[in-house]
Amino acid sequence: MKKWTRDTEINAPIEQVWKFLDGSLENMQKIMPQVVEHKRVKITEKVVGSVYRQKYREGKRTEEYDIETVEYLNEAIEKKLKVGFTLAKMFEITAFYELNKINNNKTSFTYTVTSRPIKWWFLKLLLVFATDKVVVEFLERDKKVAEAETGR
Repeated sequence: MKKWTRDTEINAPIEQVWKFLDGSLENMQKIMPQVVEHKRVKITEKVVGSVYRQKYREGKRTEEYDIETVEYLNEAIEKKLKVGFTLAKMFEITAFYELNKINNNKTSFTYTVTSRPIKWWFLKLLLVFATDKVVVEFLERDKKVAEAETGR
């Protein structure tokens, strides 16, 4: 299993950053432009256990997978969202987003991704091709979009 964790401070209120993760498809696409569809499959009262079917476009190829909410916290000063899904029948992925309010106009954002190969021979692919580039680019894009929308 590979794990990447990166964090950044964003000059935007916590609610501004959160809406990209826990909001509409339109808001989600601002930081995840490859997501072309995000539909409810099963919604639970406590959010944990909810399932969404998501379509993700990479070049000409579109992947479809179900994303399950594994952890969820939506408080005024702290927000967490952890989701899990299987990518291309090859890897089990978790994405964990943690937001903490620093002050009214600044948010700490920690992003952790894990990737576990489903079959042992996929491990070689993971070891050769897996880098933290996607994690770093995601955080940079989120920071840029959130700060642009708040005029910072």
